[in-house]
Amino acid sequence: MAMEKPTTLAVEEQQLDEAAAALVKKISGLAAAIGKLPSLSPTPEVNSLFTELVNTCIPASTVDVAVLGPEVQAMREALIRRCSEAEGLLEAHYADLLAGFDNPLDHLHLFPYFGNYVALSKLDSLVLAAHHLPPTARVHNYDICPDANARAERLVRADPALAARVAFVTADVADVTRDMAAYDVVFLAALVGMAAEEKAQVVAHLGRHMAPGAALVVRSAHGARAFMYPVVDPEEVRRGGFDVLAVHHPVGEIINSVIIARKPPPAVVIPPAAASVPSSTCKGEEGGVVVSEEGGGAAAIVVGPARENGRSNGI
Repeated sequence: MAMEKPTTLAVEEQQLDEAAAALVKKISGLAAAIGKLPSLSPTPEVNSLFTELVNTCIPASTVDVAVLGPEVQAMREALIRRCSEAEGLLEAHYADLLAGFDNPLDHLHLFPYFGNYVALSKLDSLVLAAHHLPPTARVHNYDICPDANARAERLVRADPALAARVAFVTADVADVTRDMAAYDVVFLAALVGMAAEEKAQVVAHLGRHMAPGAALVVRSAHGARAFMYPVVDPEEVRRGGFDVLAVHHPVGEIINSVIIARKPPPAVVIPPAAASVPSSTCKGEEGGVVVSEEGGGAAAIVVGPARENGRSNGI
């Protein structure tokens, strides 16, 4: 009797170490169960499956999704899209619930992942520690979904001081060009551009239109967490026109990795006669001294003051 031919998934698992293969097999089973759900709106069954997925993917692992075969990659891409849909539905559900309070912001702890969001914000702050935006900074939030923006506006409306500093703009970031140069820091959400090529296009667009010296904070994923969120290659950020300053892969309950980058300030060529201190190590092709507007080679992000229109924002 001929032996049964192993499935593609089984062959791929054989190429992993035992622990990684077992992890991929478990995630594949959860992905199959999630794929059979009639709806991803919050229910006990939906919440239970996604909680198990999170608990499975969070521990450190040796899984490198870049080396997985096409069948696992297809499963992973479908799972990321379902995670995105479920996350949006969960946030919408709790935004509507919180909107029923006189001051919704006093009850944010009701959202089950509020603590994770706060921890991720603190991580961003720590990685950006060299220069922080001032407490009075204005923040513009771009979202392609008008309903999401409407819900967000309802949540901040009860706090006049916060509402005065936060704006919600319905737009595809790929269509935002000239306005992008007004911001000192841009936060790119993890689920903007879920496929690698889509993410690369978004980063390249930001590289063309962000202001020189502005900082870019990109959310990514590492290890098994990459079954829930897209992975961003730092080299792709560099190809998009940025200097990558730091990459941090957190441990614990914070799922997203953080990439900190900066759009380089333009080089300025100073004629030899105008250079007060000649330097043989900084000569350009024409013999002039090449310097950066901010000193060049900066090891930390420089978040400058508000620009002419008074904005000092992230999106």
